[in-house]
Amino acid sequence: MGLSHRGGYLSFNKNIMQKFFLYARKSTDVEDKQILSIEAQIAELRAFAKNEGLNIVEELIEKQSAKIPGRPIFDAMLNRIEQGEANGIISWHPDRLARNSVDGGKIIYLLDCGRIIALKFHQFWFEPTPQGKFMLNIAFGQSKYYVDSLSENVKRGMRQKVRRGEYPGLAPIGYFNDPRIKNVVVDEKKSEIVRQMFELYSQGNSRLEDISNFLAQHGITSRNHKPLKRDRISYILSNPFYVGFFRYSKELYEGKHQPVISKKIFDTVQNILKQKGRPHHKTKNEPQAFCGLLKCGICGMGITGEYKVKRQKNGNIHDYIYYHCTRKNKAIKCSEPFIRQESLDEQVSFLLQKFSLSEDWAKQLLAMLEKDKSDNAQSSAAFVQETRNTIETIKTKLQRLLDSYLEQDIERETYLEKKAKFMGEKKSLEEKIIHFEQKRTGWLEPMKDWIKEAENLPKIARENNLFAKKVIAKKVFGSNLRLAARKVVLVELKNGDNSPQTPWAALGAAREKIGKILDCRILVAPRGIEPRLPG
Repeated sequence: MGLSHRGGYLSFNKNIMQKFFLYARKSTDVEDKQILSIEAQIAELRAFAKNEGLNIVEELIEKQSAKIPGRPIFDAMLNRIEQGEANGIISWHPDRLARNSVDGGKIIYLLDCGRIIALKFHQFWFEPTPQGKFMLNIAFGQSKYYVDSLSENVKRGMRQKVRRGEYPGLAPIGYFNDPRIKNVVVDEKKSEIVRQMFELYSQGNSRLEDISNFLAQHGITSRNHKPLKRDRISYILSNPFYVGFFRYSKELYEGKHQPVISKKIFDTVQNILKQKGRPHHKTKNEPQAFCGLLKCGICGMGITGEYKVKRQKNGNIHDYIYYHCTRKNKAIKCSEPFIRQESLDEQVSFLLQKFSLSEDWAKQLLAMLEKDKSDNAQSSAAFVQETRNTIETIKTKLQRLLDSYLEQDIERETYLEKKAKFMGEKKSLEEKIIHFEQKRTGWLEPMKDWIKEAENLPKIARENNLFAKKVIAKKVFGSNLRLAARKVVLVELKNGDNSPQTPWAALGAAREKIGKILDCRILVAPRGIEPRLPG
């Protein structure tokens, strides 16, 4: 009796035909890491059964953890034993049958009832006596204790990992898990798309559907290659991971990973999400590409799009997309007619061409941009030092807050709320220092992006990617496009000194006033490379 490395027993039920289920199990969980593969278990158990002269009714294989009850194959095996299909089980070890008290109890109960008259293990000796069942109970208990201890050790390791700022889960979009350093690192290509996504939504002109289409255009889709759902987009936009934090067990931690956006942009996005967080009712028509781009020239309301299908008597079917005024202004009876998407696309594309930058101009401006970089960026040492002192004060407050929580002087909810507040203040101050130290050169990269976008305008205008056109049209025209008598009209907004409000407006004004300009320096102000109205 008791534990042994190998063996079997001479059954006390000699007059009963013994029929065995061979049960092999291995999960992908940590507790089964050192266990033989299922194929190896079966090979060893077949040889064991042959040597012992055991009658195997069926071989059952399960690839699932035994930590919790509910294994379908195991439960079905016990039901079949109760129905008399077999009266014994062959397995590698008792921990293959149970690592929880419920399943272990079922085995003991079936032994007590006589439904199971024999248990054979390759790595454990069992006989159906009170002492044998006692030892089997101990084996089941040891298996459960091992799982419980392992689980607690894993949780403890996870808690220590997050305290070091290491994210313990799967990396979100824009990052990937690097197994070499066992941490999350930036995916250079996708993180740039994520950064553009946040900046696009922070402007307040885009819907969640627009962001989903933007990501899809850049290859970020669901597993079935469809645009991401609204709730998924909302989750991504509200994930603090992109600003350098992460949540674990509902608590906010500062991560070691590199942020891809600033806290200022993240906070702006959160405010927009809250403002647009009202319940949305589904409509019969899916949002069309140019929705939200134009306003009605008569009543000032938005222009929306609808998908229509026309069926002719001869059986031909034609589908169209029309755009029309929403007519939500009850004070004005709007008579603006509808417009076909093809016509709208043609007019928007024509307008975009007027704001493009030639290749020669782009090269000249980029060359001037490189020369204009200054390595003498000045910063105020007093301001930076004062801000750093404030950061150190916040760190002290965070430590005191943690001490108060550990001493049970404050509730967990209060602790989490104040911790998130202090960490947010600390992050804002750190970004303020970076911004202050780099403000002299902070406009260079945006200007470089603007030059590249302006040079790329003709290509976007020629292509059939309507969403890309809408995105760039929002940047170029803002909310200044009107639809009047089926014509797309640009309303020019100027400053008090009659100068254009944006670089795009300045570029358009320059082209309109002078025509084909041979020298791009007419757009350059003395204080730097900034598009301005010539004159």
